[in-house]
Amino acid sequence: MKKGQFSVSNPLNSLWLRMLDNQLTNVKLIVLIPVYNHAQTLRDVVLRALKVNDSVMVVDDGSTDGGIDTLTGLDVHIVRHGRNRGKGAAILTAAKACRQLGITHIVTSDADGQHDPFEIQKFLPKIHSEPFSIIVGKRNFQTANVPRLTKFGRHFSNFWFRIQTGQSLSDTQSGFRAYPLLVLENLKLREKRFAFEVEVLVKAAWAGVKLQEVDINVLYPPADKRISHFRVFRDNWQISLLNTKFTMMSMFPIPHRQILGEYKNEERITLRHPIRSIKKLLTQKISPGRLAAAGALGVFLGTLPLIGIHTITILFTAGFFRWNKIVALSTSQMCMPPLVPALCIETGYFLRHGKFLTEISLNTLGHQALQRCYEWLLGSILLAPVLAVLIAGVIYIMAYFIKRTVRATG
Repeated sequence: MKKGQFSVSNPLNSLWLRMLDNQLTNVKLIVLIPVYNHAQTLRDVVLRALKVNDSVMVVDDGSTDGGIDTLTGLDVHIVRHGRNRGKGAAILTAAKACRQLGITHIVTSDADGQHDPFEIQKFLPKIHSEPFSIIVGKRNFQTANVPRLTKFGRHFSNFWFRIQTGQSLSDTQSGFRAYPLLVLENLKLREKRFAFEVEVLVKAAWAGVKLQEVDINVLYPPADKRISHFRVFRDNWQISLLNTKFTMMSMFPIPHRQILGEYKNEERITLRHPIRSIKKLLTQKISPGRLAAAGALGVFLGTLPLIGIHTITILFTAGFFRWNKIVALSTSQMCMPPLVPALCIETGYFLRHGKFLTEISLNTLGHQALQRCYEWLLGSILLAPVLAVLIAGVIYIMAYFIKRTVRATG
């Protein structure tokens, strides 16, 4: 048994710099098994993991049941926490320890036997083809004894992940994952317990890390034999607070530092310089179609009488569809008073009375304000899609020809 004493310092990782510069694919993988009081299942899980990969690390997160002693005679790396610090802390401690072993990737697997270590092989092709990606095991819930709370938690977490990142994953709560060490070392991760698994995916997505999935099976014992350290109220509360924080952060079009190359935003995106702005956006590998969709969204929502909540609605919706928030906000500015609201009111008035509103007075705009708001709503329902399609068409045509021009001159 290898009971190495690992340093937790943070020196410059020259191996990863070489991988980043030269796109090497020299993958060195270790299976990581965080454990906290799983003495009954730990040895079997480790034995099966060793059959698939000869490098296995177990992080004893302050266990009190002597589970680590069951590994006597097995060739595994062991790291210990003196007290229980949480699954996230165990993974980060292991990541620091793995640096000294020359590891490039870790695959995390639970110690309770829910995951079949044999399925680590499903991760290998993606690890080798996309060495800078995080790969998540999508659990098959078409099996016995899956807790209802687990099913609900997965759907709940998936929904908020899409809101926060604009990306879709089928199982954001799965603990069976492959991480490049580069990612864990370069993200600022603060969560130490179960909320870590949400935090790392969201921050990785923001940092431009590709997220992939593989289908895996999962085994849930009957409820009376299941060992879980998930604290229903406390851990759910922490995850809810984290989701609230990330959702609020995602509302604002603030660029995040990219792990595989810094995000550069020397030029502002503005309607005053549409050609320059579109060129800038196209360099960020945003397609003309997605630019047009973002512009259409901004105009569509900007036309509606969402008084006081235009900005937050646009940011929320753009984030959900993963459309450019800056474009959506910029085009929405064309709908600011007085022109577009006046057109909507005139259209709504015509729909109600068969003629246009020509009297602008305290009576028509003051005493009859509720009627004008109703007409604004009616008119916007008709004009919003029309204006959105027009703006989308203009943006698409401009972006398409700019892209062709750049290619021809580049």
